[in-house]
Amino acid sequence: MATDEREPTLFAVEAPPARVVPIVPADATVALAARLPPQLRLGGMSWAYPGWVGHVYAGAAGKGDLTATVLAREGLPAYAAHPLYRAVEIDKAYYRPLTEPELQHHAQQAPDDFRFLVKAHEDCVMRVFPQHARYGKRKGESNARYLDAAYAAEVVVGPIARGLGGKLGVVLLPFPPQDVGEYPEAFAERLARFLEPLTKLAPIAVELRNGELLTPTYTDALVATGAVHCHNVWTSMPPVRRQMQLVPPDARRPLLVRWLLRNGDRYETANARSLPYDRTVLPDPDNLAALASLVARAIAHDVPTTVLIDNKAEGCAPETIERLGEAIVSEMARLRDR
Repeated sequence: MATDEREPTLFAVEAPPARVVPIVPADATVALAARLPPQLRLGGMSWAYPGWVGHVYAGAAGKGDLTATVLAREGLPAYAAHPLYRAVEIDKAYYRPLTEPELQHHAQQAPDDFRFLVKAHEDCVMRVFPQHARYGKRKGESNARYLDAAYAAEVVVGPIARGLGGKLGVVLLPFPPQDVGEYPEAFAERLARFLEPLTKLAPIAVELRNGELLTPTYTDALVATGAVHCHNVWTSMPPVRRQMQLVPPDARRPLLVRWLLRNGDRYETANARSLPYDRTVLPDPDNLAALASLVARAIAHDVPTTVLIDNKAEGCAPETIERLGEAIVSEMARLRDR
């Protein structure tokens, strides 16, 4: 289980942080943002990356460097000031449920038109705790909170919805790759019972990491409950174009895409290759073209769309976001001119 990209706690003890200064975007970046449609939101998976100095952050006004801790606490306003970034993921919520005051703090740091994707706590989606040191005595044990709708509603989804209010985009249920312990149809049926009370509280999206779970019964569960499928570019999932074919329109409106790892890539390999996330190290033109085509077609049908990009996709999410934005604009023009 990867843990290195978690945002440090807001309550870490250190000297008072310097104010984070946003970068002054290039004229070409401002012009690109103006050409992107308002129903499209692009963003990253967190904002607390020191390697983004020069891309998102100009530096610190005052003493101190822009550490991950400083950026986690102070960097969101600068991130949200960038013209291309109209959404962001709160990744740390996967590792522990966030309180309403923490979520309200984030909401207060972002403009009215900004939206958050918040990961649900891992206890909601993990059937068995992995053999990883951070799980301590729970390693290998069954998780009693797995698909427990009462826990999810009270401790996870409810506080997220109340804390972020109108700035909540979606609560994401990111099922990790795992032995689900049952046939895909049984998983989908249990998922439907889990989702039914949650979609009354907040918009919900489901992300799979087991391709065999992407079945008609699964998509039926989404349609029946009002949840949506999160299309992902991830090492062992079908390509996004194939996911689009397998998911009916009612389960992909609004459209949500997370670009994580190219097919066959390992997290550890991609992370080591990408650190410190300050430049593109391995371009992925095939997935870039596929996503630009997918998004442009969604926009042509007036489908609200959010695309969030991991640093490990190509090495530096800000550079990938800019190139994807340019590709989307070009694809939109191509579709208009056909």
